[in-house]
Parts: sequence; C-alpha cells; structure tokens
Amino acid sequence: MNASAAPRNRLDTVNPGLVQLLGLCPLLALGTTLATGTGLALTTLSVLVAGNAVASFVGRRLPPELRIAVYLLAVTGTVSAIELAMAAWWPELHDAFSLFLPLIVANCLVLARPDAFATHHALVLAVRDGVALGVGFGLVLVGLGAAREFQGNGLAPALLAPGVFIVPGVLLALRNRLAPARCVGPAATEPAA
Repeated sequence: MNASAAPRNRLDTVNPGLVQLLGLCPLLALGTTLATGTGLALTTLSVLVAGNAVASFVGRRLPPELRIAVYLLAVTGTVSAIELAMAAWWPELHDAFSLFLPLIVANCLVLARPDAFATHHALVLAVRDGVALGVGFGLVLVGLGAAREFQGNGLAPALLAPGVFIVPGVLLALRNRLAPARCVGPAATEPAA
C-alpha cells in the first residue's frame, strides 16, 4: 500500500471503531449524544496523534523494554491535560465523561498503535496515521451519538441498553453493505472455477 492510500485505508478498510471493533467500551458507553460523541472523538484524536508523534520521534532511539513506558507517559500526559482543560472550560462534558476519559489511556487502539506503526515510520507518516485513525474512530463516535440521540428523542429505545448494541450493529451492517467486497489473500488472485 502506498503512503497516499493509507489515510483512506484507516477511514474505511481498517476503521478502528467500525471494522476492527476496537475501543468499544467508550464507544458504547459514551455514544449517547452528539456532544459526548464529538468530545470523545476529539480527545481520542488528540491522544492518538500525540502518542504516534512521540513514538516516531523517540521510538527507534529507545531500547524495546522502555518504549511502552514512554508511550504510556505521553498518552497519559495528553489525557491528563485534556481532562484538566475540560474540567475548567466544559464541566458538563467532563461530568458526562466521568470515568471514561482517563480510560482512554487503556484503549487498545491508543496503546498498540504507536508501537505497531509509528515507531517504524517517519514523524509525518506517524502523525498522518494518528489523524486518520482518530478521524475514522471519531466518525463512528459522532455517527453513533447522533443516531442514538435522534432515535432516543423518538419512539425507539436507542438510548436504553439495547440501543447500545443495536445502533452500532446497524452502522456496521450498513458499512458492510455499502463497502465493495474485498478479498484478501490467495483467493483474490485465483480465477473462478
């Protein structure tokens, strides 16, 4: 895959929230309104970009046993700064996030991506990867929040416990229906029998 196809790939083919189903805890717990979905999307985007930037900048210079600790410090620092700013300027949103804002640090997408991709690539590519993954995950969060808020104001039980699973399931089904069929591996090159 070439470098220019990577951002679209992160938004569509390997979208962390809709295809890989990573980070489901905040996705399902906080995706109840457009405001919380947008806030969590922007927070996750910031944390992914910061983690990838630090990993790209210092990752190859550190011994492998220290890398994860440095990435974790960068991600934790970013989340702490965002949490303090949010508590000062947007207390309602901070209260809505409650425990889930600090738990962004434990999101497998945020923890794994710096070591898996950013350590092995230049700073520009690592930051672009963080932005693309953050935007892809954010689109799912915003879409889920908007759908659940819209449906929750009507007759459908989208804000209740079943809506937590129904709305993402419908979004995933729509994505799979609208996406062209992709075949990976030897079957992609073999002629039909």
